[in-house]
Amino acid sequence: MESNKLRRSIGLPLLTLYGLGTILGAGVYVLIGEVVALSGSQAPSAFLLAALVAGITAFSFAELGSRIPKSAGEAAYILAAFGRPWLSAVVGWAVVAVGTVSAATMVVGFVGYLNVFVELPAAWVITGCVVLLSALAIWGIAESLLVAAAITALEIAGLVFVCAIAGDSFSRFATEWPTVLPGVDSARLIGVASGAFIAFYAFIGFEDIVNIAEEVKQPERNLPRAIMISLFASTVLYVLVAVVAVFAIAPEQLVASEAPLAAIVESRGFSPGIIAAISLFAVLNGALVQIIMASRILYGLASDGLAFAPFARVNRKTRTPIVGTVTVAGMLLALSLFFSVGELARVTSFIALSIFSVVNISLWRLKQSAPSASEFTVPTAVPATGAILCLSMIGYEGFRFLT
Repeated sequence: MESNKLRRSIGLPLLTLYGLGTILGAGVYVLIGEVVALSGSQAPSAFLLAALVAGITAFSFAELGSRIPKSAGEAAYILAAFGRPWLSAVVGWAVVAVGTVSAATMVVGFVGYLNVFVELPAAWVITGCVVLLSALAIWGIAESLLVAAAITALEIAGLVFVCAIAGDSFSRFATEWPTVLPGVDSARLIGVASGAFIAFYAFIGFEDIVNIAEEVKQPERNLPRAIMISLFASTVLYVLVAVVAVFAIAPEQLVASEAPLAAIVESRGFSPGIIAAISLFAVLNGALVQIIMASRILYGLASDGLAFAPFARVNRKTRTPIVGTVTVAGMLLALSLFFSVGELARVTSFIALSIFSVVNISLWRLKQSAPSASEFTVPTAVPATGAILCLSMIGYEGFRFLT
C-alpha cells in the first residue's frame, strides 16, 4: 500500500546533524589534497573564500526555507518567484544532479580509504556501497538520519583527532601565517580562486536541509537555524584542518595520497587505520544524505506535476519514496564507475553555483514583489550579493577552463 504523505519526525538537533553530515562527508576527508594541489599553502584561504560565497547564499536559503518549507525547495522557490513550471523543473533536476554527482564523488573517495586496509576491485566496492546506502535510505527517514547523526559525530571526532595529533602545525601557523594569505601576487590569487572553486564543493550540503522540509517539525523556525549552525561549524573545522594540512606534511605527499588525512596521521607516527576507518564512515554518511535529498527532490517535483508521477509514491510502511531512491541509486552507480573524484567535484561545484545563482535571484525577486511574513528575513542586498559572487566564480572557472 502507498501513502502520499511524508512523516514530520525531525527536530532541530537531528536536522543540524543531517546538514553537518552532508557538508563534512567528502569536503576534507577526500578533497583536501585536491585543494592543496591548486592553492598550495593558501589552502586555508581557499576554504575561507568558498565559505564566504556559500555563507551569503546560505542566508538566502534560510529565508526561503522559512517562507516556503517544501520538499524540492529550490524548484519551489523558483516557481514562486517566476511562475514558470519548466524553469522550476529544470532547476529541480539540476539539484538532483548535484546530489547524485556529489554522492558519486564520495563513493569514489571511499575506495581510496578502503585501500588502506585491503585492495578490492573498485567496481565491486562501489556497487556494494550503492546497494547498502540505498537500502538505508529506503528503510526510513528517521532511522536513516539517526544512523547519519551517529556517523556525523564520529566524523567530527576524526577531524578533531587529526588537529590534535598534528597540533604543532598551529605553532608554525602562528609564525608563518603570512604564507597562508593570497596577498597581491597574481599566481597566489589564481591559486586561491581555483582552490576555492573545488573547496566550494566541500560546503555543498547546507541547502540539502531545505529539501526535507516536509519531514521537519516547525520548519519555519528550524530550517534557518540548522542551516546557520551547520555551516558555521563546518567552516571552523575546515579551516583548522586546512591549516594542519599545509603545515603538517609536504604538499606533494598530501596531493599524491588517495587518503590524505590518513597520510597526515601516519606522518605523526600513528596507524593510518584509525582515521581511515573514520573516513570510510564519513564518506558513506555524506553519500547517504545526498541520496535522501535527491529522492526527496524527485518526490517534490512529482507532487507538483513536474516529474513522473511514480516519484511521488510513498511506501505506507517505510514512508519513503522508493521509486525515487532507486532511480537516484542507478544514476549514482553509473557516475561512480566512470569518473574520478576531481572531475565529479568540479561538475558538482559548477552545477551547484548555477543553482545558487538562480535561487539568490529568486529571493531578490520575491522580496521586491511579496514582503515576507516568515520568522527569518535578510536584507535585499544579501541575495543580490550572493548571485554576483556565484556568477563570478562560474565565470572565473569557465575562463580558466577555456584558456
